[in-house]
Amino acid sequence: MSTQSTPLAELIRKMETRQARIGIVGMGYVGLPLALLFSNERFQVTGFDIAQDKVDALNHGRSYIVRIPASAIQQAQQAGFTATADYSQIDLMDAVIICVPTPLDDHHEPDLSYVIGTVKSIAPHIHQGQLIALESTTYPGTTEEIVVPLLESGNPLGLKVARTDDQHGVHVVFSPEREDPGNEIVPRNDIPKVIGGCGPAAVEIASAMYSAIFRTVVPVSTPAVAEMTKLLENIYRCVNIALVNELKQLCMKMGIDIHEVINAARTKPFGFQAFYPGPGLGGHCIPIDPFYLSWKAREFDFHTRFIELAGEINSAMPYFVIDQIAMGLNEHSKSLKGSKVLVLGLAYKRDIDDLRESPSLTIIELLRDKGAAVSYNDPYFPTVGHGRKYDLNMTCTPLDNLAEFDAAVIVTDHTCYDYAAIVAQSQLVIDTRNATKGIDSPNIVRC
Repeated sequence: MSTQSTPLAELIRKMETRQARIGIVGMGYVGLPLALLFSNERFQVTGFDIAQDKVDALNHGRSYIVRIPASAIQQAQQAGFTATADYSQIDLMDAVIICVPTPLDDHHEPDLSYVIGTVKSIAPHIHQGQLIALESTTYPGTTEEIVVPLLESGNPLGLKVARTDDQHGVHVVFSPEREDPGNEIVPRNDIPKVIGGCGPAAVEIASAMYSAIFRTVVPVSTPAVAEMTKLLENIYRCVNIALVNELKQLCMKMGIDIHEVINAARTKPFGFQAFYPGPGLGGHCIPIDPFYLSWKAREFDFHTRFIELAGEINSAMPYFVIDQIAMGLNEHSKSLKGSKVLVLGLAYKRDIDDLRESPSLTIIELLRDKGAAVSYNDPYFPTVGHGRKYDLNMTCTPLDNLAEFDAAVIVTDHTCYDYAAIVAQSQLVIDTRNATKGIDSPNIVRC
């Protein structure tokens, strides 16, 4: 289509020449790295967040995410990056990208309160021709069934979402985040960016914007296709992890090392991808996405039995770990109740400072419920307090007297741990991550 001498062409030109102003709502594990990518490409970026402590930290050049150094924030500031809690500044943006949490509620159903609250906050300040992009993981239909109506009903100008090339209004897309905390192998800008828009103009604008920071953009026909794409990516991992978690338990009964099995199977050059067992799933997406899709499926009188079973298997893994701790202590003539247990690692995976949905939190609470005296060590968390789904209020315990604990439980396999020393100094080690591979000791329980 021709875009010469039109507002659409002008906005695309601003994207391509890095003159567009980009607003990113939610300065967390997704939004802040995205802001830095745009800043590195010389865009003027404003970060929005309701947490004033995050806003203050960013404006003083400080980082609150371990893998993002303060120098990266300061470099972005030199390119014009600022942070604010004032949503009236949305009016100054050419594009607004929403990166807020989409957790589960207490009934394992989608909690879209952060998305709804954000859209209601920005709707009074949107303007003609603006691009609104949702990146938060959610179920198919969220963009068009929730975001679009809230934008249209919440703005005082009566703006509508443009669905055709020549329609005036705001442009809306869904583009799922593909952030992988701790991944130092794949550069962020090498990760293809999927885009599903409410009309071709929205896709064209979003493609121009995201092409500035990602090498490849992948347009799809609708926001719902993009939303389902994100769920498929993560449910694929959830299902395969559930498979190996179940096989691990069978292999333990059979006296077979599941990790040796996986390593042998991965030598096949086709038709197999290695997934590894663990103490349970963590992170914002993989433990949550199956429940988002199963909830939406009920609207269509469809039961996602296979996906729900995978979720159930993975959700049960912390309980399996507790059983293994109890059995290990029993072999040492000790009961779980009254034993001193040290949990090694709080983060949901190695070498990151991210607690979201971490199985460690569940394991600690289950140990407490069983009457154990629980401590933890994690170099990324000097303290852990109260969260949406946990209330621990603990301080990191140093590893200078491991012998005083009845059991040490490796839940997160941080690379900074000296596992040989941990085994040598501990009475009992419960290894849920195969971190002690190659270490021979009768005091190791691998599960």
